[in-house]
Amino acid sequence: MFVFTTPGDGAICERLAQLSSAPYSYAEVGALENPVFPIGYLADRHRALLGRGAAGYERAKAALRRWEMFHLGWVRLYPSAPPIAAGTSIGISARFLGVWNLNFCRIVYTVEDKGDVERFGFALGTLPGHILSGEERFTVEWHRADDSVWYHVCAFSRPDQLLSRLGYPIVRQLQKRFAKESHAAMARATAI
Repeated sequence: MFVFTTPGDGAICERLAQLSSAPYSYAEVGALENPVFPIGYLADRHRALLGRGAAGYERAKAALRRWEMFHLGWVRLYPSAPPIAAGTSIGISARFLGVWNLNFCRIVYTVEDKGDVERFGFALGTLPGHILSGEERFTVEWHRADDSVWYHVCAFSRPDQLLSRLGYPIVRQLQKRFAKESHAAMARATAI
């Protein structure tokens, strides 16, 4: 949905309620749990070093829980800090060239792995009306072997509306901008 004014909280809450039992807008729900992406989608993988050690990992987890990767100035999240739990629906608005684009997603699954590599995060799946269809996973990892802490964004997507098909080069630029700026936001949020 495209609008010329900042989307109102009331309308967003109403739309979230309407979508509460809606199916995802793509068939390959949960596919990011597999190492191979589904055919027919464009894949994206981005990662950035955030720091080192157990304390760095705890800061990264806390930043992810606060959805710091969405604190970008041109992106808004509804609600502003939703719980990280499978089934939680959210609205995401992004402003570009004076126009707001409002999309809705739902948390497909959460991640909390222990071991040599500890991982924490979640995956978002697109809901009907989103300009894209697909899934995006946000995780932080602590690699115990070298004590490094990483932020990962991994996604598969494709245009799901006529406007996003026609403007796909712009959509791709915005996806790349989001990846780069979300890394910077996470780095700021986890700095000592």
